[in-house]
Amino acid sequence: MKSQNYIVSRNGYNVSCKLYYEDRKAIGGVVLFGHGFGGHKDAKAAERFAQRALDKLKLCTVTFNWPCHGDDVRKKLRLADCDGYLTALIEDIRERYGDPRLFAYATSFGGFLFLKYILDHGNPFRRIALRCPSVDHYRIQTERIMTAEDLEKLQKGKEVAVGFDHKIMVDKTHLDEIRAVDLLHADFTPYMDDILIIHGRRDEIVPFDMVQAFADDQLIEFVPIDNADHRFQDPRAMDEAIKAILDFFGEA
Repeated sequence: MKSQNYIVSRNGYNVSCKLYYEDRKAIGGVVLFGHGFGGHKDAKAAERFAQRALDKLKLCTVTFNWPCHGDDVRKKLRLADCDGYLTALIEDIRERYGDPRLFAYATSFGGFLFLKYILDHGNPFRRIALRCPSVDHYRIQTERIMTAEDLEKLQKGKEVAVGFDHKIMVDKTHLDEIRAVDLLHADFTPYMDDILIIHGRRDEIVPFDMVQAFADDQLIEFVPIDNADHRFQDPRAMDEAIKAILDFFGEA
């Protein structure tokens, strides 16, 4: 497997991307991979998935950095910019690779952003796989990621560094934006056959029961993984998740 870093400059945005591929002249399908909060385009989980996607389905994978993540230069995390990045990437992939079959795979905060994009614009993907999606990101951010001290500072108009291994600066405007997005009461049933949700039973960040209830309400296929935490650190659990995703993509 080969990889290449590149920049998508489109619609006023500059998005840092990475392509995993075998032959650039024979790209028939692309998976757009969206990392979670505090993640980046070079995540090992994305690389592991990309290799398997090439081996099994001959699909290449494009990863990228969300605004304020990785080497992205934006200073403020805004949902409009996240939406703009996805639009720019989808347009670029269609033009750059000859309108290939387009799939999506997103995790945690990335899942929240992909679901919001579909809600706002419709579904541009053949199939969408979401691992541990943060379907109520305001609750996850304020109850599982931020501290009480963080929240107090935000309410006073200060910025705070939020996250785990890689922290992201957020402000009250970001908090107000994610609070206004109500995925739990939206209607995704028009897209239910094209979405797969995978969730670890031991997820310590995004509650398993919350996401299972969301999937049940939306009639979306839900695959529980017994020994998986939020990051799927157990390689066997990750392999189980990847197999389910590629089986789902292979049916399209």
